[in-house]
Amino acid sequence: MLRNREIRQIAVLFAVITAATAAAGFAIQPAAGVLALLSAAVYGAAFFAFTKARYRKIAQLTEQIDRVLHNAEHVFISDSDEGELAVLQSEITKMTLRIREQNDALRKEKTHLADSLADIAHQLRTPLTSANLMLSLLKNEPEETGRKALARETEELFLQMEWLINSLLKLSRLDAGIVVFQKERIGISGLLHTALRPFQISMELHHIEASIVAPEGAAVWGDAGWLLEAVRNILKNCLENTGDNGRLELSCEDTALFTQITMRDSGAGFSEKDLPRLFDRFYRGKSAGASGYGIGLALCKTIITRQGGTVTAKNHPQGGAVFVIRFPK
Repeated sequence: MLRNREIRQIAVLFAVITAATAAAGFAIQPAAGVLALLSAAVYGAAFFAFTKARYRKIAQLTEQIDRVLHNAEHVFISDSDEGELAVLQSEITKMTLRIREQNDALRKEKTHLADSLADIAHQLRTPLTSANLMLSLLKNEPEETGRKALARETEELFLQMEWLINSLLKLSRLDAGIVVFQKERIGISGLLHTALRPFQISMELHHIEASIVAPEGAAVWGDAGWLLEAVRNILKNCLENTGDNGRLELSCEDTALFTQITMRDSGAGFSEKDLPRLFDRFYRGKSAGASGYGIGLALCKTIITRQGGTVTAKNHPQGGAVFVIRFPK
């Protein structure tokens, strides 16, 4: 405590005042001088005890701050009476809790990043291995027909890799928060027709019919490009699970409270075990025939929720999968 320069200055000043007061008291009357000395001793002892108690609490706070800075767990800051130290303790407690929350978030983010990188590496390794195998077969294939077939399969694998990489880049941009969504009026009928356009050839080859029913004037506010990306990812999932001679039904419900887009396919639907995790990143389903990379639906949900909407999936009572996108008014 006496290492503090201010305390030393106060002690010197107090001693000077005490000496002057005692000298004046003794000059007037010996009893007055004694009373001045006793009063100074009592005040000095009270000041010393009070200051020592404050320094003890400050030392405790300093220790707590040091433990926080060294990432100590279970840091306990005792309650204090009313006053400046109580306010300081309260602020330090808030700081401690905030730092812990940030540390926990950083640990989770670090773990998530490591898991994501491992998943990405695994997702890319599969088509790369297949492409290398195709190239080896292509090199040793003597027949022209066989070479063309292998070349088509290799090209398809590279297209899948391109889609996967682009989707991962979009997810990373969304995760980083660098995407700024535009606000514009998007007509639902035009959105659905535009979303279906890239799949027309594939639908004709597999004899898949599609119907679109949307009220005139039904619209939502959002980013047209990103919302189109989300709808196409859902359509891609529906078409992959519909099979030949299937049907795709797209409809819109426009009410005073919300605008809802419903997409239903005529496929086998989802396993009950898969439903809770359909929109989880890199989740591919438990069934033996599960395909895809577990990216499309995760990207879809991120896009829609970031624009204030919701997306859900379920099985239709009459068969097939149903996706519902809803935007509140």
